[in-house]
Amino acid sequence: MTDWKTKVLEEIDARQDELLELCSKLIQFPTENPPGDSREISAFIIDYLHRAGISTDIHAATEQMLNLVSKYKPASSNGRKKLIFCGHTDVVPAGDLDRWDFDPFSGEIRDGYMLGRGASDMKGGLAGLIFATALLAKLGVPLQGDLSLLIVPDEETGGHLGVPWVLERGLIAGTAAVIAEPSGPLNPTIGQKGSCWFEFTVEGTPGHGSLSPIVGESAIVKAAKGIEALQRLWDIEPKIPDEVKEIIEISKEYAKEREGQGLAYQVFDHVTVNIGTIQGGTKVNVVADRCTVQVDSRVPFGVDYREVMERAHSLLLGAGIETEIKPFGFQGNANWTPPEEPVVRHLVDSISEVSGEEAYGVLQWASSDARYFRTHQIPVLQYGPAELSTIHNFNEKAPVWQIIQCAKVYALTALKYLGVDEE
Repeated sequence: MTDWKTKVLEEIDARQDELLELCSKLIQFPTENPPGDSREISAFIIDYLHRAGISTDIHAATEQMLNLVSKYKPASSNGRKKLIFCGHTDVVPAGDLDRWDFDPFSGEIRDGYMLGRGASDMKGGLAGLIFATALLAKLGVPLQGDLSLLIVPDEETGGHLGVPWVLERGLIAGTAAVIAEPSGPLNPTIGQKGSCWFEFTVEGTPGHGSLSPIVGESAIVKAAKGIEALQRLWDIEPKIPDEVKEIIEISKEYAKEREGQGLAYQVFDHVTVNIGTIQGGTKVNVVADRCTVQVDSRVPFGVDYREVMERAHSLLLGAGIETEIKPFGFQGNANWTPPEEPVVRHLVDSISEVSGEEAYGVLQWASSDARYFRTHQIPVLQYGPAELSTIHNFNEKAPVWQIIQCAKVYALTALKYLGVDEE
């Protein structure tokens, strides 16, 4: 009888150079979104999986945006359990190249780190998912369920052409999912806050700039009063459900330990308010006749995002601003996958087994594609390698040891969740 767990872990150790080379290759594709073009990296991934005996179905959301669905379904599978490994190929733009200490698309390994845009978010994790799935197929591991790869091209700009596009069309089936989004090495994220993005436009009366504020009414000045009023969204009192009180406290303590003197732990039970963009005025010497403000608000458990919209409208009225609040982008409530779900238990146990340390799930204060899986009643959690401080930053990187550890965790999770035919 084959000890598949030991064999798989030994093979990952023996082939870790192959894993790291795969990660480097993925980083070398400049898949910045916008503009968003996944054709070249998709061709590379399709070929890599083909050489492992895994075929891929291509579902094009646009000519440039390709969603890939690849499946390892051995003869031993009874099809009752279907695990989805999910990752995205797009990355945020590299920005000013002069502010990087290295080529953001080099995929170089230096001082124990994988370097480049996407190393943490999330080509390190994506490489681990692809590598682990291909390895299980190459070894012919007799899984008792189906293992699918869902590789999407659109997450960083809101993800409308990625995971939700695929799930809404029924192009993949799953009883559980793992997303390789960056996390702590011992702490997968099992829930996220909700999102409420909105914008409002303030009208003013134009006039000659030399006569302001005597002549004309500046829309920008009015908008500034509204911006100040919106800060009070933080004061909304959440009615936190009993079932999430414990995980919120655990997540607060985790944030305190990870950040030391940081203050991020406070956001788990508050509505946050970020004034993302302000566009107003036509010229410096003209009193602004219009100003549009876009707001990114994240919503805790116990608050409905529509309540945030209503409160925002009330606060603006109180500041003397009569305007329509228009939702856009992310809209939805906080969501989570309880720790007792099998896929969560198996992944957390796998982390502990590989690392030799205690692992546990925590909440994420941002949002992700995980919410779409939960909308479709698919239990999901996130786990991936990362140097968290470099995500979306210059000099992005990820620790090599975490890339290897995550690949092991993905493989063990598949073995445990799907089961292995021991006959």
